[in-house]
Amino acid sequence: MPEPSRFARWFGWVLPQSLLGRLSVVMLAGVMLTQMVGNFIWAMQLRVNSEDEVRIASQQLAHSAANTAQFFLSLPPNYRPLVIQQFRKMGGTRFFVNLNHGSLNIQELEARPLTTIATKEVAQAIKHDLPNLNQFRVGFAYPENLVVSDDGSKVYDLPENWVQHILLVKPDPAPILVIQAEMEPGHWLYLASLMPNPYFLESSNAFSHDRIALQGLSLCAVLLLSIMVVRWITRPLAALSESAEAFGNGEHMPDLPETGSSEFINTARAFEKMRKRIQRYIEDRERLFVSISHDLRTPIMRLKLRAELLDDDALRGEFHEDLDDLDMMVKGALQCVKDSDIHENPTAISLDALIDRMIRGTQLAGHDVSFTKAGLSVTGKPLALKRALGNLLDNALHYGAKAEISVHDVIDFVEIHIRDHGPGVPEHAFTNLFQPYVRLEHGREQNESGLGLGLGIARDIVQAHGGELLLQNHPEGGLLAIVRLPAALPLNVTIRTSTVALPTS
Repeated sequence: MPEPSRFARWFGWVLPQSLLGRLSVVMLAGVMLTQMVGNFIWAMQLRVNSEDEVRIASQQLAHSAANTAQFFLSLPPNYRPLVIQQFRKMGGTRFFVNLNHGSLNIQELEARPLTTIATKEVAQAIKHDLPNLNQFRVGFAYPENLVVSDDGSKVYDLPENWVQHILLVKPDPAPILVIQAEMEPGHWLYLASLMPNPYFLESSNAFSHDRIALQGLSLCAVLLLSIMVVRWITRPLAALSESAEAFGNGEHMPDLPETGSSEFINTARAFEKMRKRIQRYIEDRERLFVSISHDLRTPIMRLKLRAELLDDDALRGEFHEDLDDLDMMVKGALQCVKDSDIHENPTAISLDALIDRMIRGTQLAGHDVSFTKAGLSVTGKPLALKRALGNLLDNALHYGAKAEISVHDVIDFVEIHIRDHGPGVPEHAFTNLFQPYVRLEHGREQNESGLGLGLGIARDIVQAHGGELLLQNHPEGGLLAIVRLPAALPLNVTIRTSTVALPTS
């Protein structure tokens, strides 16, 4: 199987492990990406439209300013102040007009794309309409510090009827376009006005606070609805996962509810059919296996009795040897079935007490067993765990004459070490040591009645507790069996060991 790429490993590490989290992240990323792309396209279009609007508005405003300047140029210098006074008494015109002895220094705005376009268009239009104008200045400034006359007067110093709706708008101040043109030496015409759209700078901002807030609210709404929909979709999958895990542990679970999408309903129905077929197959197989194994013992006994009637001693011995082998296989099969049918409730187990009870019986039989207490406990099925440890201890005593037991606290695990002082196991034999009826030569010599099933049963019980059974030769001689159990075992442990099939011949 090829290894995943670096991007795939990084992607799997970043995404949550649950389906709900992954779908939520993907949908959130998709919505955000869509909004970002949409905002970018909209911002580009808005910028183009804003530039066109500013360009047209600036040209119109520039032509009006040029006409106003042309009008004042046509008046005698001494009439110009009188006309300005008349304009102000009438309520003003489109421009605030003033006459100064020179150009005023105004605090212009920082250059922006739209202000640059506006000043450029105004300058070109005035130059086109008034080619004989000596010099002029164009710029934008906010009204707070805008000077309007030689004496230093500012916009807010002027009467309200002079500047209201011409230079000042509510609720917020807007930038003012200021045009200063030299009519004659020492005579400058001062024109100030708002753009047709006073807030043209803000209208071109695609990421204003109100737009960001609106998009944030829409994103939150989409995310909330997405999570609700994803949870609604994945909730039946969680029920299916729990049911499958419980079925694998041998627990009885009610049928899955046939609710949700049609795909899940079909999956739930298929799972229920599969579970019933497997359960029926397991029950039939165990029932058939137990019946066959039990029924075989009666003809075996009859054959042994008939073999006693044979006159040929050699033939009678061969019959007895074959029948003993067959009887051993039947007993082993019954033992496997018995050991796989363990119905206990998991509980807290004190390993010191459990092992103490085991070794007291072996010590009464004259065996040499040493045990170092550790004060550790695990959660599991006491009878099943005792059977597994008992099989390992019996092997150690049969093949090593002396056994040592110790319990160790490892990170996230509790290890039980059972060491014998026998000859150990050849390295090539470890791979088949857990197979049924597999016995080494020195094992057959030490324990002729053994069936070669103890290690397999012990391993199945330990694995059913979420642990593992390890075998290795001890550096100082003998075999070391390590039972590694989780420090916190689940309470739904179900013991199931493999069933040994009888040979057909």
